[in-house]
Amino acid sequence: MNPLKDKRIILGVTGSIACYKAVDLASKLRQAGAIVDVILTKSALQFVTPLTFQSVTGQPAHTDDDLWGNSGHVLHVGLGEKADLFVIAPATANTLAKLAHGQADNLLTITALAARCPLLIAPAMDGGMYDHPATQANVTTLRARGVTFAGPVAGHLASGLSGVGRMMEPLELRGVIRHKLAENGALTGKKIVVTAGGTQEPIDPVRYITNRSSGKQGYAIAQAALDFGAAVTLISTPTALPVPAGAKLLSVSTANDMLKAVQSATANADALVMVAAVADFRPANAAKQKIKKGDGIPTLKLAANPDILATLATQEFPRVRVGFAAESQNLLDNAASKLRRKKLDFIVANDISASDAGFAVDTNRVTLLFADGRTEALPLQEKNAVAEKVIETITKLLE
Repeated sequence: MNPLKDKRIILGVTGSIACYKAVDLASKLRQAGAIVDVILTKSALQFVTPLTFQSVTGQPAHTDDDLWGNSGHVLHVGLGEKADLFVIAPATANTLAKLAHGQADNLLTITALAARCPLLIAPAMDGGMYDHPATQANVTTLRARGVTFAGPVAGHLASGLSGVGRMMEPLELRGVIRHKLAENGALTGKKIVVTAGGTQEPIDPVRYITNRSSGKQGYAIAQAALDFGAAVTLISTPTALPVPAGAKLLSVSTANDMLKAVQSATANADALVMVAAVADFRPANAAKQKIKKGDGIPTLKLAANPDILATLATQEFPRVRVGFAAESQNLLDNAASKLRRKKLDFIVANDISASDAGFAVDTNRVTLLFADGRTEALPLQEKNAVAEKVIETITKLLE
């Protein structure tokens, strides 16, 4: 499930130094399977050429000269009618003003009036311009018409000033576009909660007990749920992974933190996918100060952590419960036992002893075990593909 694949996106590019980011964005959208039609304003041509965009998209890039060409009287209509999404990135303060007031004095703005698809704007402007009352009034007008804004973000600006006005980075913006295109998916209106990462149980203020979980599979499942149109709450331990655009992130560290977050987030949820590797044990008494080596080798007494899925077993929500079983031996037997004890709809079992699957790699080899006794073994594949299969299965159960 790739919301970008074969989707037709108009990318409007206006006169800003951030035009170089637009080239990267166009390339990333094309690599993700989108068909990208670029429209450059006269000012944008001062920063970048049509050939640059044609080189990364494989499509002709349009300028105002095309508006008066042989097919000029229908070009803007044809572009607007075919598009699944209209993105303007970077969008200057001047273009925002034109859009808010319905002006159509160039190919970009006249196409914006003709287009029937959603409009997403990524502003870029220098110090004080975005916060100016006139710009804010235009933003308010456009939002009221249903326009989606991505950014701008705070940071270093071209003038040397710092403030709100930087265009969102291309990779992050591609995520926002992906989320926008997935709005009417099979899980639209459904709430999915996903946990990810390995919990951290403190020994002292410096050290903790954890595990090798990278969070990659959990984040992939959160992204897949977003691609199916779900509202996603991602409960995650600390990780370097980027949060999928559109997901609501709840950051936790310990198993007890995660239990509280899961209980709150699933109170009215349709499904819970418990991917996180939750520590079974924690230090019974964490030291308040750093344990010093000079004090000798400490003895660590452990206490049991709560079983989050077992705690939820008697609750009405979530409607569908999915667990993960990372095992180093007796994979299917141990997974089946967890499935029964925790009253799950299905469990995803993976053998962590395999070097090409499980922790810290991009691939996984899993078996799905269902409450009715069925099993389904999946071949070695990317964790994104595993995630898609898990979300497809949840979608069928919710139907």
